[in-house]
Parts: sequence; C-alpha cells; structure tokens
Amino acid sequence: MPRVVLTATVLGTPDPRGLARFYQRLLGWPLRDDAPEWATLRPTDGSTGLSFQLEADHVPPVWPPAPGAQQMQQHLDLEVDDLDAACALAEEAGARPLGGHEEDGEVVRVYADPAGHPFCLFTRA
Repeated sequence: MPRVVLTATVLGTPDPRGLARFYQRLLGWPLRDDAPEWATLRPTDGSTGLSFQLEADHVPPVWPPAPGAQQMQQHLDLEVDDLDAACALAEEAGARPLGGHEEDGEVVRVYADPAGHPFCLFTRA
C-alpha cells in the first residue's frame, strides 16, 4: 500500500495572502508559500497545515444553513485554552461572530473568517 500523507486543508478565497495572514495571527504558524494565487501556513514541526487558493468567484457559505444558499462543506475546529482571549484575537484579526453553543461540556463559539468560511473556537470541559 502506498504511503499517503495529508499535507494541508485548502480554503478558497479571493485573497490568499490576506486569509493566510488572518490564520497566521490565530495559529502562530509560519508562512511557507506567499504568492498572489497560493499561500501556505505550516507548523514548525512540519505537520499538516493550511493552504489558501485564489478563487476569484468565491461565494462564502451561509451559516447557519439556509435553503437555496451556498452551503458550508467543511469548517475548522480550533481548540483554545482561553476562549475569551481567542475570541478577542479572532475578532481583532477580522473574524465575524456567527453564534455559539455548549455541547457535552464544551463551549463553542462560531465565527466567519474574512473570506466567510465558518470556523469554531472551543474549550474542552
């Protein structure tokens, strides 16, 4: 069987560099590729990162889902140790709050990144 390695999740955006810098502020990962059509963040340990690809006609998903609207096909879950501080950082960097909930002792806050992709910040109980 061949070795298969997931190297990155790729998010489409009209501004790859801008979205990469947004997630760089949240995650603290170094920027590896930085071009107008492609940017990549990768942890210093070389593990799975995030990439950002130019999609000039990007249509942000709607959250919560609504009939007839662009649907979310994926989202990022980001575990944090200080939810209030992480939420403040996300909003300062350009995230838009969408809501939140508590589930099995986890507190979850849902945001949209600057390109409109939903992501969750959460703490474990």
